[in-house]
Amino acid sequence: MAPMTTTQSPASPAALPRIAVLATGGTIAGSAADAANTSGYQAGVVGVDRLLAAVPALSQVARIEAEQVASIDSKDLDVALWTTLAARIMALAAREDIDGIVVTHGTDTLEETAYALHLTVKTDKPVVMTAAMRPSSALSADGPLNLLGAITVAGSPAARGQGVLVAFNNRIHSARDIVKTSTYAVDAFQSPEIGALGWVQDGRVEFQRTVVRPHTVATPFVASEAWPLVEIVVSYAGASRAAVDAFVAGGARGIVVAGTGNGSIHASVQTALSEARARGVAVVRASRVGSGHVMRNGAAPDDACGFVSAGTLNPYKARVLLMLALAAGESEPAALQRVFDTY
Repeated sequence: MAPMTTTQSPASPAALPRIAVLATGGTIAGSAADAANTSGYQAGVVGVDRLLAAVPALSQVARIEAEQVASIDSKDLDVALWTTLAARIMALAAREDIDGIVVTHGTDTLEETAYALHLTVKTDKPVVMTAAMRPSSALSADGPLNLLGAITVAGSPAARGQGVLVAFNNRIHSARDIVKTSTYAVDAFQSPEIGALGWVQDGRVEFQRTVVRPHTVATPFVASEAWPLVEIVVSYAGASRAAVDAFVAGGARGIVVAGTGNGSIHASVQTALSEARARGVAVVRASRVGSGHVMRNGAAPDDACGFVSAGTLNPYKARVLLMLALAAGESEPAALQRVFDTY
């Protein structure tokens, strides 16, 4: 398949795409007293108007309308914001005069928000998320260039129908694939094994591949006010069953286990999860490893215990999909496995 490319050339303001920017806070909107400090800052304190004003080149890329949806550190994000964002994105996308939407976000939970929106937003217009690893006050802050890239991608016809995208450090990633892989580097986001969809640089947008799995308008999922309680446990040497038992007692409808290797589970944890499944709690096996996939293990433990394989989804994205599947009425292992094999 030939690469899909668009190049932003100078145009009259009326001919530029109209892009809505929804800001939620994060490091991209962070500030510190010392420009050399990239860790001791306060996130989410810089308003969206100041973020946009820091990138004068945007006036040559798009006509922009901006909205401050939240002003938080994304480590504190809750699922209610996913519902708010999904609703706001769809309202904007329904307008004929809006060509694309950009969401600025913190890096800590960006991959979870991106995947939740990828599965629930019902539009084929470009929805592009971006963020920063350095606060706006830092030397060589990466937010302005990331914001320019995201708005450029959102205005590109090639981005239409690709689901939710993440533009970061000149690369374009699918929301399903992207994960944060570094605590400090400006290339912190990667799509392990699969790779980026394409790149954006100096007004040029190029996609080398397209998204294959169903998303956005092709899913049955919606971001409702009621997100089922799904928790995550980790398997490790000497792990006990305490976390599983506590989550079941707390009313969890689903548990994702971040297993070792190919989603393998410590015996004590597996026993607790098997008992949880017998009580109607959905159980999904993912892996704590940073790349690869979890193969379904046939008779044991999946068939024997009623567990589901997360496939290529990491534990945090598996939690998102499990919440949405449970909310859609899927609860039996076979049905849930089809969901994970599909999305």
